Amino acid sequence: MPHRSKLRYLLAAVIAMNAAILLAGFIAPYDPTEQNRMLAYAPPTRVHLSDSAGLHWPFVYAQKADFDGYHEDVTQRYSVRFFAKGSGYKLLGFIPSTRHLFGVASPTQIFLFGTDAYGRDEFSRLLYGGQISLAAGLLATFITLFAATIVGTVSGYFGKWVDESLMGSAELFLSLPWFYFLVGVRAFLPLHLSPTAAFVLIICVIGLIGWARPARLVRGVVLSARNRNYVVAARGFGGSDYYLLWRHVVPEACGVLLTQAALLVPQYIAAEAVLSFFGLGISEPVPSWGNMLSALQQYNVLVSYYWLIAPALALTVTSVIYWRLADAIHHWLQSHSI
Repeated sequence: MPHRSKLRYLLAAVIAMNAAILLAGFIAPYDPTEQNRMLAYAPPTRVHLSDSAGLHWPFVYAQKADFDGYHEDVTQRYSVRFFAKGSGYKLLGFIPSTRHLFGVASPTQIFLFGTDAYGRDEFSRLLYGGQISLAAGLLATFITLFAATIVGTVSGYFGKWVDESLMGSAELFLSLPWFYFLVGVRAFLPLHLSPTAAFVLIICVIGLIGWARPARLVRGVVLSARNRNYVVAARGFGGSDYYLLWRHVVPEACGVLLTQAALLVPQYIAAEAVLSFFGLGISEPVPSWGNMLSALQQYNVLVSYYWLIAPALALTVTSVIYWRLADAIHHWLQSHSI
């Protein structure tokens, strides 16, 4: 597949994935904190198209608990409704709405990915949890690349003792065991925080730890760019350092920064998930992919309720898409000699 076509498909996949997460309130049929203790660990709801009477509009049966798990009550069908009314939410964070992409009439419920120990819809929590995990990855990546751009540009352009000091600090960061350092820093900070404070804290901790490697890459690009003929000529005509950096030097690093962004986002999503998995990140009842997976620390849950592994599959799919995107950006830039 040509590099441009591959890049377009991967960008479309990233946009579609992020759009689905952004519109979680509309796509998810229920509020992520809504509980139904009578349906704890209910398996995924089966959507039917036919029964003994023939073909029908997609429908489901109510799930009933018994001593051997759950069974379908086939005495009554419940049609799947599109653009159904349900619990209130704010579309895009500020537009009040009660419309959901799909749903079924009360008293039954539709659980595409089953429920957790509290009877909460796993599909709804997966979408809402993706908002936390993806936002953490994207914002932490922005912080990292912002810091890396400043450090790498200053180090590569001015050189001498500035370069030695900054790159020495980068070497120190690169020599640290990243995972243990991240957990140690977060564990040292207050554990009892509001979800908003914990989210901001995680973003800052993750974002400020990973600046060293992209800073070294930016430094290398700046070292090469500052000695090019057009930069030397612009300096000879009286161009200031600010003008040379803004107009000629920093744009040369854009390709490196784009590739690094696509690589860092899944790493930081995984970092947030690890912290939340061990109880050091976003806490209940706010969902994130990490704290949703924390239930799997219990062996009996892991082997009995397979549908609770959905956040791990979401993490895997997200990581693969971003890694492929980074590879496609790298090859596209090489083909265009950027």
